[in-house]
Amino acid sequence: MDNKQSDIAPNNVPVPETSVAVSPDLSSAVVAQCGGKLGCCDWLADIPESHDDTEMVEVQFKNTRKGYYKNSAHLRLEKGDIVAVEGNPGHDIGVVSLTGRLVLLQMRKNGVRLDNPDLKRVYRKAKSNDLEKFKEAKSREHDTMLRARKIAEDLHLNMKIGDVEYQGDGNKAIFYYIADDRVDFRQLIKVLADVFHVRIEMKQIGARQEAGRIGGIGPCGRQLCCSSWISNFVSVATSAARYQDISLNPQKLAGQCAKLKCCLNFEVDAYVESFKRLPSREIPLETQEGTFYHFKTDIFKRQLTYSSSKEVAANLVTVDASRAFEVIALNKRGVKPEKLAMESTEPVRKEFEDVVGQDSLTRFDKKNRQGGNNRKKKNRNGGGAQRPENNREQQSGFNARGENRHNRRHNGNNNNKNNRRNFTNDDNAAPQQPTDNQ
Repeated sequence: MDNKQSDIAPNNVPVPETSVAVSPDLSSAVVAQCGGKLGCCDWLADIPESHDDTEMVEVQFKNTRKGYYKNSAHLRLEKGDIVAVEGNPGHDIGVVSLTGRLVLLQMRKNGVRLDNPDLKRVYRKAKSNDLEKFKEAKSREHDTMLRARKIAEDLHLNMKIGDVEYQGDGNKAIFYYIADDRVDFRQLIKVLADVFHVRIEMKQIGARQEAGRIGGIGPCGRQLCCSSWISNFVSVATSAARYQDISLNPQKLAGQCAKLKCCLNFEVDAYVESFKRLPSREIPLETQEGTFYHFKTDIFKRQLTYSSSKEVAANLVTVDASRAFEVIALNKRGVKPEKLAMESTEPVRKEFEDVVGQDSLTRFDKKNRQGGNNRKKKNRNGGGAQRPENNREQQSGFNARGENRHNRRHNGNNNNKNNRRNFTNDDNAAPQQPTDNQ
C-alpha cells in the first residue's frame, strides 16, 4: 500500500493543508517567472467581505498568460501565493494574482463564463518538490526554443517560434509562434514530440502579443502598454497621426513590435471631436489683401494659421477660430473683409518671463565663462593705450619694493650675526669682581 498521502481523500473531502517550508530562492524564481505583466489593482483589498464572495481566483503564469480557477478546496489564498493548479495533463504552477469580487469582473471582461464546465480547480499550495520540478522545467525553455527554431528551418516552414513555456510538472510544452500565413505544422509537432518527449501545443500570436510577452521600456520611459495593461489589441492607422499633427516618420511612429504604436489611438477621439468645432481646412479665406489658405492648426489654443500661398509658407497670419468662422460667413454673402486678422483692443497678457535668467539652459556654457575670463584679463591689464606705460610703472614699483625687501632682509641678517658674536664674546670673558659699592 502506498504510504504517500493524496491531496484528495477517497470520499472527495479535501485534506487539510499542512505548512511546508519552501525555499525563498525557489519562491522568488517562481514569482519572477509569473509576475509583473498585465497586473490588476485590487481596490477592494481592504474590504474583508469581498474575498468571500466567490471561490474563483486568478492565477498568472509566465509572462502574460493568465487563467481562472475554482478554489474547491476552500484554501485561504492571498495575492502572491504560489499554487498548484489543474493542468492538461498533470498540474501547473502559478502565482495568485487576484482574489475576491474583482475576479468576477475580470472574468466578465475577458469573456469567461462562470458556469463553464471546463473550469479547472486549484489543487494545493505549492510545496518544495513542486517548485523544484518547476525550476527544472523552466531551465530547459531557452534551449528548447533554439532547437525548435532549427527544426522549423529544416522543415522549410515560414514561421518564427518566439517563446516556449513548459508546464509546471514538465509534461507539456507550449510553443508560441508568429506567421503571416497559415502554416501546416503537423510534421513539426511529430518531430518536436520525438525530440523532447513531451506533449506539444502550438499557439499563434501576433507581433504585439510577442512584444508584450518579452516586455521592455517604451520611448516614454515607462513599461510597454502591451505588457502592463493592454489585453485587446485594435488596429492603428496612420490617420490617427494625421489628426494629431504628428510627423509621419516611420521610425518614431513604430513601436518595438515594428507596428504602429498603440498609444496613437489613446487621444485621437479627443482630437476628432475638437476638429469638428473648427472650420474646415479645405475652405480658403477671401480678403481684399488676397486669398489665404490653411497652413496649420493649434488644437489647444483654437487658433488657425493661414498662408497666402498653397505651396510655401508666405505671409503667415494666425487668427482665432471665431474670426475664421466670421470671415467664412462674410465670404458666403459675397463680402471680403479688408484684413484677415482683426486689431485686438484687449491688452496683451504677458507671459512668464525669466528676468533673472536662472532657467536658461545655456548659462553654464563655455562661451560665457570664456567671456568672463577675457573681461577679467582686460581689467587686470588696465586696457587701452596706457597699457605699456602702466606696465613699466608697475614693473618699476615692483623692482623698488623688491630692493627694499632685499635690503631689510640683508640688514636683519647682519644684525643677527653681530648679536650672536657679542653673545659669544660675553660668555668667554672673565667674571667681574664685585666692588665695594656693590
